[in-house]
Amino acid sequence: MSTSPWVSPIVVIIKKNGIDIRLCFDYRLVNSLTRLMIYPMPLINVLVEDLDKVLWYCSLDMASGFWVVTMTDRARAISAFITSFGLFEWNRMPFGLKNAPPQIYQRMLDNALYGFTQIPRLEGGPVSKRPDPETSPDLIPTEPKNDGKNRVEGLLDVCDEWNLSISVVKSFWGKSQVEYLGHKVSSHGLEANPKDLSALTDLPFPGSLRAMQSFLGGLNYYSKFIEDYAIYAAVLYELREVDFAAMNKPENRSRVQDLAAVASDDLEGARNPADADLRWIRAQKSFAKLKEKVSATPILRHFQPELQPVVIVYANDWAISAALMQEHDTVFHPVMFASRTLKSNELNYGIVEKEVVVLLRVLDLGHNLLVGREIKVLARYSTLAWLFRSSGLQGRLGQWAALLSPSTLEIEKCTKGEDEILGAIAATITPRGEVDQALIAIAPRKEPRRKIQAPTPTVYPGESLWVVSFDGSARVKRGGGAYSAILWKLPEWTVVRARSEYVDGLTVNEAECRGLLLCMDLLEGEAQQRLVVCGESNLVIRQVRGEIDCKAPGLTLLRQKAMDRLLAWPDHELLHVKRDWNGSADSLAGAALQRQAGVEVEEDSDFENLVTLNRLEEILTVKEVEERPAAKICPVATRATGGSGSRPAVLQEEVVRSLRIERIKQAQDEEAWIAGLKKYLVGTVHDLSPEDIKFYNAVGSDYDVDLDGLLFYCPPAKRTTEERDGLMRLVVPKPLQQDVLHHYHSSLEGGRQGIGRTYQRIRDHFRWRGIYRSVQRYVGECVDCETGKGRPTLQGESPGNIQATYPFQIIAVDHIPSLPKSRKGNTELLIWVDLFTGYVIA
Repeated sequence: MSTSPWVSPIVVIIKKNGIDIRLCFDYRLVNSLTRLMIYPMPLINVLVEDLDKVLWYCSLDMASGFWVVTMTDRARAISAFITSFGLFEWNRMPFGLKNAPPQIYQRMLDNALYGFTQIPRLEGGPVSKRPDPETSPDLIPTEPKNDGKNRVEGLLDVCDEWNLSISVVKSFWGKSQVEYLGHKVSSHGLEANPKDLSALTDLPFPGSLRAMQSFLGGLNYYSKFIEDYAIYAAVLYELREVDFAAMNKPENRSRVQDLAAVASDDLEGARNPADADLRWIRAQKSFAKLKEKVSATPILRHFQPELQPVVIVYANDWAISAALMQEHDTVFHPVMFASRTLKSNELNYGIVEKEVVVLLRVLDLGHNLLVGREIKVLARYSTLAWLFRSSGLQGRLGQWAALLSPSTLEIEKCTKGEDEILGAIAATITPRGEVDQALIAIAPRKEPRRKIQAPTPTVYPGESLWVVSFDGSARVKRGGGAYSAILWKLPEWTVVRARSEYVDGLTVNEAECRGLLLCMDLLEGEAQQRLVVCGESNLVIRQVRGEIDCKAPGLTLLRQKAMDRLLAWPDHELLHVKRDWNGSADSLAGAALQRQAGVEVEEDSDFENLVTLNRLEEILTVKEVEERPAAKICPVATRATGGSGSRPAVLQEEVVRSLRIERIKQAQDEEAWIAGLKKYLVGTVHDLSPEDIKFYNAVGSDYDVDLDGLLFYCPPAKRTTEERDGLMRLVVPKPLQQDVLHHYHSSLEGGRQGIGRTYQRIRDHFRWRGIYRSVQRYVGECVDCETGKGRPTLQGESPGNIQATYPFQIIAVDHIPSLPKSRKGNTELLIWVDLFTGYVIA
């Protein structure tokens, strides 16, 4: 019996043999008050990777392993549990305590087996691997039987010394194949071994989100055995609780089942495509395909360090996958599969960039296997090798090049025929062409991320329209949220109605969406005219516009109601505004949240306060309509086909004055190489030397002369005439380069931006040799930029009043770049000053 002040309930579980019981305890309260002990645990993938180069296995199951650890007096008191016979406490460590399995028991196993697993044997035999983190079983790989006998005897001696008991009934000795952590392990490789494969393959389509999550969770454990697992499961991961709620309606379920049975992979063949819920049809096909794949998982070979690893990468519009393989007797066998769907921003990547993404994923998942080895990569596009040969890469390409630089990669283009041959040899890799065709029927709804900047609504002089503004806020501790709405009448900007409400259990987004619905309530009974809706929540605004999906169940219903209400106002616009401009609605919602009650604004003084806080009129400003003369467009003719009749964009933005054209033309004619190239392009070559003709013939295909006699540069590529005209850039002679630099950097339109942005803006419209160096020098010599810079964002602590007490104790340094070249050819100045003596070194 125990006198402990602690108490925990018990739960009795019958073991698999049907006779013995397992006494379990509900230590949830104790565990919530227990601080977690940190101890490293081996990963299951690492454990199964270390089971190669052996012929026989011993799977040992520990008997009552936790009971080996004795409890302290304090731990005994905390472990106390109550039964119908009274209060008892444990003398040995029980199951259920927070730090028992990983931290305490695993550390005891590591200490007990350290000499057996970590110290090499004197006979030169191989070092056995780390024991399993689970309490049972431990898997001991051995070589031939005589050596295996000695190793098992050594392990039993260690267990006997540490009082570790082994269950003989549950253990297996000297087996060529054993079951281990859901796998079948043998000298041939690893094989997936689910506990109940028939129940998994016969499982009907889940009817709830939790059942679907359970199914996907079970398959995720064997994802490395299933080729393209993440790709086929993508559409299932997109399902939400509201989707299952709608599908559980009898009419919807029967309709989708009938369509899924009739429709082939080409869903256009459905009798009534408008009624077909394609998402559920794709989900059912993906579900069936995954069950088919898990029932026919291949055997993954053990990774052999002496063999070269081969990575086959694959990418399509919305997913990537790869297979890590090695060649055994001229046959490629898989070692690991990896796959995932692309994120919204990755959908915009080119196909080569997607292949880089999947290659990085394989190198990350198989880091322990591939680090320091020469890897052969089979890609569908040989341009992947360009990433390693290019220098000066920026952005994500530079990051990828840095991540791939430690690896030794051999990139080989795999043509369609070679890909099919490889798939046949491997016997476990689906030819990529067939994968493309199979994924058409199960492609999820994925769209690339787009930065959509909605235009600010235009208000015309004297226009009569409605403007509604809303806001919502919530507090987690109080468990409630408030929202407000204000109805404005334009052009007077008078408040017609204003209201706020408070509801328990609201999130911030739900409060914002309810604020939008409150706006529609305020509009009840008003005349139909133009409507502008202003809100602070960018999420709600974009969801109602249809730019992004809504996944939260509660928010989905509110969003649908708001969209239905907005249908009654055909001429409406949604505008996202910041809190500074939506102060009136924000103050109204904040007051309701503070009082935990809503209010209907009726007093004139309250209306005046709302008008005072309103800054929406600063955004919805009245814009005068001005009639502008039509732009004059001069045609452009290319040398090859006579042109498309349109002028490049740099000369289409405003009316081109003849004086400006003449100035550019005169400056181009004064520069020798430009004038010679223009003569060559128009066919006047009688006064050109053979050397000049040879030079102009080499570069002439990249240039064109328009009808006004101006020379333009067009990037070399196989493009149509219309595309070339749109990409043409004006060749700027030296006398006009400073004018262009001034306009794009120093002028009001230039905005004094940095080197990169200034260069990109000029490069989009103009062309001359050394354009980047010119921009770099001009921006570096800009006096306003050098003297007008703000304080650094990361400011260190002030050194205070520094006073030197002896020479060269404190040295001040200054550096001035981009100076005019001196007689000795120097363009930068570096100065050191001794603060004690004032001695200067430059």
